Amino acid sequence: MSTGNLLRNKSILTHREKEVFELLVQDKTTKEIAAQLFVSEKTVRNHISNVMKKLNVKGRSQAVIELVRLGELRI
Repeated sequence: MSTGNLLRNKSILTHREKEVFELLVQDKTTKEIAAQLFVSEKTVRNHISNVMKKLNVKGRSQAVIELVRLGELRI
């Protein structure tokens, strides 16, 4: 199997990052996401920031668009 196939099968998101963005696209606030996942709002913001850095995008909405394009997220 080529390296390209291995990379395509591996998610670029951690399980928690995926959870955060799945809730984000359901129009949940940072506060609501934090409460649902039993973490602080700062932790939620850190997850969002980490994903934006991975994708090299500047905002949450750009991150969502890119994640949908990459097949990492469904809306």
